[in-house]
Amino acid sequence: MLQLVNLTLSNIKTMRKIYHLLLFVFLCFASTSQTVLITADANAGRKVISPYIYGKNNNVSDNSGSPTSAAQWKFLREVGLRFSRENGGNNGSRYNWRLKMTCHPDWYNNVYLHNWDFAAKKLGDSLPNAQGMWGFQLLGKAASNNSNNFNDWAYNSSSWWSGVLQNLAGGGTPNGSGGSAATVNGNPNLYTQNWTADSTVKILDHWFGAGGLGLNNTSMKYWSMDNEPDIWSDTHDDVMPTQPTAEAFMQLYFSVAKKARAKFPNIKLTGPIPASEWQWYAWNNSKVTALNGQSYTWLEFFIKRIAEEQTATGIRLLDVIDIHSYPGESNSADIVQLHRLYFDTTYSYPGANGVKTTSASGWDNTITQEFVFGRCNRWLTQYMGVNHGVKLGISEYGYTHNNANVSSVSYASLLGTFADNGVEFFAPWFWNIGQWETMHLFSIHGKSTRVKSVSNQELNVSAYSSVNAANDSMTVILVNRHLTSSKTASMTISNFTIPNGAYNTKQLSSLPTTESFVSRTNNALVNGNLNLTSNTFTINLPALSTTAVILKGTGISTPVVENINSLKVKLFPNPCSSENTFIDLFDEKINGLTVEVHNALGQIIYIKKYPGLNPSILEIPSALFEKGAYAVTLSSDNTIVWSSWLMKM
Repeated sequence: MLQLVNLTLSNIKTMRKIYHLLLFVFLCFASTSQTVLITADANAGRKVISPYIYGKNNNVSDNSGSPTSAAQWKFLREVGLRFSRENGGNNGSRYNWRLKMTCHPDWYNNVYLHNWDFAAKKLGDSLPNAQGMWGFQLLGKAASNNSNNFNDWAYNSSSWWSGVLQNLAGGGTPNGSGGSAATVNGNPNLYTQNWTADSTVKILDHWFGAGGLGLNNTSMKYWSMDNEPDIWSDTHDDVMPTQPTAEAFMQLYFSVAKKARAKFPNIKLTGPIPASEWQWYAWNNSKVTALNGQSYTWLEFFIKRIAEEQTATGIRLLDVIDIHSYPGESNSADIVQLHRLYFDTTYSYPGANGVKTTSASGWDNTITQEFVFGRCNRWLTQYMGVNHGVKLGISEYGYTHNNANVSSVSYASLLGTFADNGVEFFAPWFWNIGQWETMHLFSIHGKSTRVKSVSNQELNVSAYSSVNAANDSMTVILVNRHLTSSKTASMTISNFTIPNGAYNTKQLSSLPTTESFVSRTNNALVNGNLNLTSNTFTINLPALSTTAVILKGTGISTPVVENINSLKVKLFPNPCSSENTFIDLFDEKINGLTVEVHNALGQIIYIKKYPGLNPSILEIPSALFEKGAYAVTLSSDNTIVWSSWLMKM
């Protein structure tokens, strides 16, 4: 009897295992076969999409002897590149714009020629719709000559080895065992010179000022405040062997920012440009202790000090919180979720590390929700108030992976998330097969104003929707992140009347292992169509795919202004003398319009807000201003939609 009971219990346990296995299989089948329900509201969540999220690093040759080819310029125009960061990262920290040369800290500190003047001119002429990003040097040193380089050609035919990080320029002796420590360090005084705040910002006069090169500053607004200063003692240890304190760096930042703003009131200053996730929170590997004795993570301290200095001086010192992000994940399942790293408060990020220091106790291993940009937005509001106007951006990004479809879908999810959340710019440093195709899909076929979409299976399927300024065209971009399963999606759109009928689709899936984007007409986009009835359509989404649905209709919302200076505006008289100045908007109606006038120091000397819709003619009391140059800006919902100079004689 005992044996029979044991056998019966064993059978019961086996049946339970089978039951749970069948239940698991059923749930998996249900989750992969269930129709994804998506809604979009064309009158909700409307915000201008910054075209500068369609960016990349290192696109333009700065060597006049080997310029970017006409074919490459054509490629960049056709793929839809709108933001090009060209300061060279670490190489930009010691750029000497007078001598057109810089140190390469990742190659023995050797000094090589680089002509930013040439690159900036070519970028402005060849890609006029793009923004170029360069940078200031806050490190305090710049290259002085290339006569004291380490002779790497004679040493090993200029081959890469781990010793490229040794400080050998200036007469150093290499350590043949490799690693970053030379047997004898070179003398940096032999190849660098002191470089003050005045020296670094005078490039603005050289490029934009009277008697300068005459470059167009409206297409070169974004300037990095150096590069990864939180690790200077590592990347630039020849001239900065000891990491400065966080406050010492802030003083360097303030000095350059004030001088830059005085020369170029409409400049976009970006910082603090931390190296990666650990440095988002740590300065010199620890939290920062302020004068009040309280400890802060690095990004919070930076925002706090910027706010304090702006309050004390009345000068705007920051326009974009700019970070670098190099996720360490290599699994496909993690990579397709990386878009959740920046705003999603529920996402438990597997690479969470520095964020654990946000605990009041100093370290809490249970903190895995990163949402770094969400945290920055909270700190900006806390220290600067709700109308701070500071945007968010990533000027370097990258991970290691070689699957084109995973890279394409991951990048698509980032672009959609950044459009949803108003990110200002995004410029990956690493570039994978699949990203050009995805940039082209978004930048060419997406519209200018984001509207809200909601999916009931957001983990795997997202919709990123946008409408144009005329409010008569909508693009819905659907991303299926599931690694192996196709998805059927049913989408219903409200507040946008769409006639029943067939509409075009453009889909990326099953990308090859080699680059497939060649031109606007030669690429991997597969054209298709679907039928829409009563503002609803159903579509099949292959695994690891991105699909754009292009719709025509009529929206009911007031159009959102697309881009800065897209308005038809007349500022007159300009120059002015004793009379007031007027802004003619030619009957353009904008919700919540604000007029600001800034002096040469960036200080607001006049502001007026127009609740609701604005009148057609706006008056500025310029008769009360002193003689000089003033920046006039129009903004809507904290977004600048037009700007110009006003001269008072």
